[in-house]
Amino acid sequence: MSLPPPRVLLVTGASSGIGRAAAHQAAARGDHLVLAARDEVTLKETAVECDAAGAASTLVVPTDVGDDDAVAACVRQVLDRHGRLDGVAHCAGVVAYGRVEDVPPELFEGVLRTNLLGSVNIARHVLPVLRGQGRGALVLVGSVVGHLAVPGMSPYVVSKWGVRALARQLQVENRDQAGVSVSLVSPGGVLTPIYEQAANYRGWAGRPPPPVDSPEKVARVVLDRIDHPRKRTQVGELNNVMRFGFTFAPRLYDALVGPLFRFAALDLTRPLPPVAGNVLRPVPERNRVRGHQVGALVGISRNVVAGARRLGPGSDS
Repeated sequence: MSLPPPRVLLVTGASSGIGRAAAHQAAARGDHLVLAARDEVTLKETAVECDAAGAASTLVVPTDVGDDDAVAACVRQVLDRHGRLDGVAHCAGVVAYGRVEDVPPELFEGVLRTNLLGSVNIARHVLPVLRGQGRGALVLVGSVVGHLAVPGMSPYVVSKWGVRALARQLQVENRDQAGVSVSLVSPGGVLTPIYEQAANYRGWAGRPPPPVDSPEKVARVVLDRIDHPRKRTQVGELNNVMRFGFTFAPRLYDALVGPLFRFAALDLTRPLPPVAGNVLRPVPERNRVRGHQVGALVGISRNVVAGARRLGPGSDS
């Protein structure tokens, strides 16, 4: 069986998590890869991995997607090298935990800058190329929290609601080009380092809520949308259940989401002082495909035990 012709793909957030997994999978297919993220050292590590996996070529372009000029320069390098762009897997993202009033303004804005404005910048410079070609795919990685309200993740939730709105707007604006697609992929909990790298003003370490998917699974969906576009894709067994509850049973959802999030998406055995994480600058030593969190059931069990101890005899909680 003959292999499909290599695509020219731009992968953002390629130094870690879903982006790095997507780069590996596209390399195994034999694609030409342009790898973008803020940290050049780990991008070069990803490039070595992709070359070994069978990439037709790799090009490392250190890029802060929140910087419009940097995104424009990145897209120019793609065209200078390859003369075309077949697809973009836009996976770059950062997280900050905390209430609106607790997260410092520069960190709140930093999350919006990378997640939302970064998506806008990518679209601004990629879509004219795709439209000029008459074909190509842009895939934006959103989140199930872009459909929900979640206490203590205000910057991230706001940014991902914005990404969902942006994807829908772009789909409407590009209906006149049948060969050009914009897809939104919304994962639930994913075992990536993003939780360990997050800014945190919540007081407890974060972790992916169950059911937890692998970054490789989400990456497969993202890459599939380049060849098989779909406006909206949920990745996560409970995503649609949560969305249904948020929309059609809001009082019940609001009553349950706080305690459920606390036990399912925080590590109550690991108190944390305020940390800025990788929101404003990369933390290269934590860049990898998978995170180091314990399994969801183990984590929840530990939280239940920790909560019981704090409320037990002699506790002043």
